[in-house]
Amino acid sequence: MRLGYINIFVSNLSRSVQFYTEVLGFELGAFEPEFGYAPLKGGPVPLALAEDLSGQFVGIHTGVGMIVDDLEAAYQALSAKGVVFDMVPTRQPWGGDLALFQDPDGNVFYLDDGGHHA
Repeated sequence: MRLGYINIFVSNLSRSVQFYTEVLGFELGAFEPEFGYAPLKGGPVPLALAEDLSGQFVGIHTGVGMIVDDLEAAYQALSAKGVVFDMVPTRQPWGGDLALFQDPDGNVFYLDDGGHHA
């Protein structure tokens, strides 16, 4: 068994595509708005946005980590673009630094430099 993909549930697909591409810098794959699905490119594990009109799966702590080369620089750049952070870059007990940010639906993600993860 291996990890194949991660879906992030959103309430407004076009708004979320704009956020994930223009603000976070992911590249849009074969966009399928008629199916409420938008695959993104930008890492070793495929990520996609899936529209959830019921709202049942929107606005959660995803447990998904986004890796950047420079955490402080990424935090400053994303903050300047209006990204909401639940936690600014903070030293963790395990020795690394970590931040938490939200997408427009309130889905929460980790942001770190990946230095302490396998």
